Amino acid sequence: MKQGASNRKVNEQAREVIASIMLFEISDPRLHLVTITGCEVSYDRSACNVFYTTEPERYEEVEAAFAAARGRIRSLMAKKLSWRVAPELRFHLDRSVDEAESIAYALDRDRERNLGAAEAEAAEAEAGAGAGAAGDDAAAAAGE
Repeated sequence: MKQGASNRKVNEQAREVIASIMLFEISDPRLHLVTITGCEVSYDRSACNVFYTTEPERYEEVEAAFAAARGRIRSLMAKKLSWRVAPELRFHLDRSVDEAESIAYALDRDRERNLGAAEAEAAEAEAGAGAGAAGDDAAAAAGE
């Protein structure tokens, strides 16, 4: 879906306000080290999809914490924003960070494998060149 400049601004404003609320006003320890990666606010501002990321072993714990804090975050958001309605908050795990991490890991493994193969080929070429030079010397000595 194409976003206009005003829609991007609204999304970014919602993300900043929610991140600020989580940082300064929500004291639930389960929500520490959670990053708000983005927000998508509906056109009429009645709903807001909030995307977050955290460590993989904490997914369920953080999901439960957001379910418990949803109403408090919504009321604090309504006080900070001058919108006509306070949007219904829907929290979604953003797996793009995990996917990027797994791609980076796969690329590192592939690079290491390619470096190992290149080193093996270089060693074979060096060994082959050394044997070829010795054979040339023997042929030259026999030809004299």
